Amino acid sequence: MATLQTRVVNILKTPNTEWPVIAGETTDVGTLFKQFIIPLSAIPAIAGFIGGSLVGSTMPFIGYYRRPIAAGLAAMIVTFVFGLIGCYVAAMVIEWLAPKFKSSGSRVDALKLVAYASTPMWVAGILNIVPMLGILALLAGLYAIYLFYLGLPHMMKTPADQVVIYMIVSAVVIIVINFVLLAIGGMLTFGAGVATM
Repeated sequence: MATLQTRVVNILKTPNTEWPVIAGETTDVGTLFKQFIIPLSAIPAIAGFIGGSLVGSTMPFIGYYRRPIAAGLAAMIVTFVFGLIGCYVAAMVIEWLAPKFKSSGSRVDALKLVAYASTPMWVAGILNIVPMLGILALLAGLYAIYLFYLGLPHMMKTPADQVVIYMIVSAVVIIVINFVLLAIGGMLTFGAGVATM
């Protein structure tokens, strides 16, 4: 595998040439998590803690607000852990859906697809330090969808006529899964927030 910095730069700047390189690499789930997913997925969680509990923001009808430190730490941990879970579950979904769209690929291939396509969202997570800038992460999300689109043929051997529909169905299922994880995480961190008020 390429170094973390090299991979981030290449997947963001030259995805058309980077996906074939990624497809040719041999790795495993543990290595992918240790060397890429864990370090990058920590960015939005840590930045969210800094922005929410240390910097704070002005909110409509509330005024200036900073989340209590304990609640911020709980939210950071839950965001990080559930982000890792969501990444792996998304890979399982993509692998499971593959035959339905004339595609094939291993769990590792699907995880590589999810992880590397998620790169712009994780990097943009640094914007969470200034809560008002967090909305710009939507642009990173759009770029992540584009990276996913480019990566499907390489990672899951998806025929050209199946890429868009496979991507849409995967996205819908993954959004539902993430919504459920977000709801569970929200309940867990709400309890921590109430306890610290």
